[in-house]
Amino acid sequence: MSLRKFGIGAGLAAAVTAWAGSALALPQNWGVTFQPAVSPVMQDIEDFHRMLLYIITAISLFVLALLVWIALRYNQRANPNPSKTHHNTLLEVMWTVIPVIILVVIAVPSFRLLYKEATIPKPDVIVKAIGKQWFWTYAYPVQNFQFDSLGLADDKAKAAGEPRLLGVDNVVVVPVNKVVEVDTAGADVIHSWAVPQFGVKMDAVPGRINHTWFKATEIGTYYGECSELCGARHAFMPIEVKVVSDADYAAWLATAKKKFAAIDNSEATRLAAK
Repeated sequence: MSLRKFGIGAGLAAAVTAWAGSALALPQNWGVTFQPAVSPVMQDIEDFHRMLLYIITAISLFVLALLVWIALRYNQRANPNPSKTHHNTLLEVMWTVIPVIILVVIAVPSFRLLYKEATIPKPDVIVKAIGKQWFWTYAYPVQNFQFDSLGLADDKAKAAGEPRLLGVDNVVVVPVNKVVEVDTAGADVIHSWAVPQFGVKMDAVPGRINHTWFKATEIGTYYGECSELCGARHAFMPIEVKVVSDADYAAWLATAKKKFAAIDNSEATRLAAK
């Protein structure tokens, strides 16, 4: 819907739209909903969550109506002679069968979503994310380079125009509309690689390689954090992913190969041997 419909001029409309777009890419104070989905998996998670809200609301209203009806119809004043009925086959069948049907309705899309999350399509890009106390090391095995990604101090984040506690010095860069496989591992304790707008959250466990994936459908910068309590500076272990066009991704790869060191295979071997 155009903002001009509400009497907002073109310049102000552009400013409001730009502000809204950048704000939506970040977690908001007092936010109670998901951040906007930018991957097929996260869109399905939102749909499933919306369905659950409808079911929960319907059940809550039904139970509330029953409580009100019973309180009014069967209180001592309205019903001085209580019923002596203590068995009703139809009611017992209903309160057994209906919850089973509701659980099946919930289970079918739930399992479908779980399988979609766990089944990784053929990847266009592979990124290895190694959690460390308290930063991430990323490796692009096909391109044979790796780099550390540390959270920015408050003053550096402000100077770089990055959000506090979310900006990093070296960001992960991936192309838009491409399947990105993320292989996670931990170098010391259990960490967790999570980016809400991708619908991704995967533990990074020492001695184990876990696999997850996403396909970002919109160009932009997306933020996450380590989501497994991993020590004193757990809150200072952000994740920043830039989704760019194919041309920009190719240009970044060319620069990154010169800027970053070759993959340390000895570390990968050590982690796999744990």
